[in-house]
Amino acid sequence: MRSWRWFLSRVMRLFLRWFRLCPRRGRRKRPSRLRDLWNYWRVLLKSLYYNVLTNSDTALDCVFEPIYWLVDNMTRWFGVVFVSLVIVLTSSVVIIVYLCVLPIIFSTYPVHWILWHLCYGHWNLLMLVYHYYKATTTYPGFPPQEKTDIPTVTLCKKCIVPKPARTHHCSICSRCILKMDHHCPWLNNCVGHFNHRYFFSFCLFMTMACIYCSISAKDMFLDAYNAIESGRYWDGHSQGEAVPGAGLIYISFSHQSSYQTPPPAFTRQERMVHKSLVYLWVLTSSVAVALGGLTLWHAMLISRGETSVERHINRKERKRLRLKGKVFRNPYHRGKINNWKIFFGVEKQSDWLTRVLLPSGHLPHGDGLTWDCPSHRNNTMAI
Repeated sequence: MRSWRWFLSRVMRLFLRWFRLCPRRGRRKRPSRLRDLWNYWRVLLKSLYYNVLTNSDTALDCVFEPIYWLVDNMTRWFGVVFVSLVIVLTSSVVIIVYLCVLPIIFSTYPVHWILWHLCYGHWNLLMLVYHYYKATTTYPGFPPQEKTDIPTVTLCKKCIVPKPARTHHCSICSRCILKMDHHCPWLNNCVGHFNHRYFFSFCLFMTMACIYCSISAKDMFLDAYNAIESGRYWDGHSQGEAVPGAGLIYISFSHQSSYQTPPPAFTRQERMVHKSLVYLWVLTSSVAVALGGLTLWHAMLISRGETSVERHINRKERKRLRLKGKVFRNPYHRGKINNWKIFFGVEKQSDWLTRVLLPSGHLPHGDGLTWDCPSHRNNTMAI
């Protein structure tokens, strides 16, 4: 026979079950089937793209992803066009120098200046052509695709292979590049560990060559420009046309034509020489300014032991650590002089002549996979 406690518990269970099933006043109705489906599909849709780390920068990257894809593919295909443009423009300058500038130098300059122009000009041209050829044909360096014992710092999201320190993925080449600096369309090649020296040397010697041509041909440019302008003026007056900016001279010519002496008539070949000298000076001066700024920028990065990619990464890291009261220390910075020695591969004093001032195909310092100052060492310091 059951006790009264069992009956009491049974009654309480029935009461609670009845209270739970009875609808309350003012209680909201259960959501309909349509609302359940809507909530389910909304959660399912958000699960496809929602990320707790998503922010405005990620959203903008997603929006501009088609533009990035277009730029990458255009750069890949137009690299051949840019390389051809460099070859054509450089060849045109060299031809003008041989056909127009050197004859003037031989006829008007003393012997020691003629020897200077011949020696320096041909040395600069040799260094320029050699380093451009090596920069375009040398592979920048790729990490191994198979599993190895080489220490890595992260995993490439595109290649799905481990990345060693200072290695970054190039979206144009679709490969990871050792010590990647950037992808240069003028080389149609990535600038990495094995051709970084060739790229910088090409920029340096191209800037030096443009400055040399701009300074050497300055007086020739002024004479050619004045000859072209005077020829345009007298040609306009011979046809009775007004030349802008020469109204006073035009009046003097109209009423006192007997006192005006026209300039000597230039032959077709002389006019072509004048236009070529103007083209030479304008082109070399423009390239000297533009490429000179790029060369100084890369020289600053080399002095700091950074690449173009690491410059942006380190700048963000400095800001982040500054808020925590710490100072960022670049683990690959060895001092300005040592950075330049490592970059050029200088091991002794004579290497500055044989490896920097003369064409040299020596390999860079290290293999690009491991570094003497790995990134996992402590690179911060409390203030």
